[in-house]
Amino acid sequence: MDRISQIDYLNDPCKTSSLPFWKTNAICLPDNIIVLRDDVFHNYNVINGMDEPYFKLIHRLENNVEPILPPGFEVIETNIDVFYSHINKCYKEEGITLEELKEYLNHKVYDQDLWIAVKDINTNEIVATAIGELDTDIDEGVLEWVQVSPDYRQKGIGKYLVNELLSRLYKKAKFVTVSGKMKSESCPLKLYKSCGFKNMVIWHIIKTNE
Repeated sequence: MDRISQIDYLNDPCKTSSLPFWKTNAICLPDNIIVLRDDVFHNYNVINGMDEPYFKLIHRLENNVEPILPPGFEVIETNIDVFYSHINKCYKEEGITLEELKEYLNHKVYDQDLWIAVKDINTNEIVATAIGELDTDIDEGVLEWVQVSPDYRQKGIGKYLVNELLSRLYKKAKFVTVSGKMKSESCPLKLYKSCGFKNMVIWHIIKTNE
């Protein structure tokens, strides 16, 4: 992925890159991966490959909304193994290895305060987890992993997680970005929009067979 300037990114984070600023300039895409913004994608003919559209949204932190955790649940401190286990239980296709998740602790954007786990008080089961990051170079908050166990969705826990991360980032960041699959059974786009994220830009991640 081509390097981008800080000025260009800050002018329009969603339109300038599909990824957070720090990650855009830190990774090199494999030769079989092409990333195209939606307005450019229409001129691209996907013949030998697979297209996965992603959204990217931004929250300007103009208002600090009080997070409300539904009754019967509580936030707890836990270890990285629990986050790893819960993340991989929540998704049928995408996931993360324990080694990859441990690398998050070495990222320059790591912030321990932005790792949240929620348990069911009655069963002691971890039912939701979230991971945020903070790029202090440009004061960008990033929502990286936000997931609720399938049996606990539509109870307001996801909204709590997002608003809690935003609240924790309120005095640290100037804006927060998030991205996710357009085609997802958990409908993350609807959740983020309900929490005040705006200015959606669609990006296409194309995996070629070459």
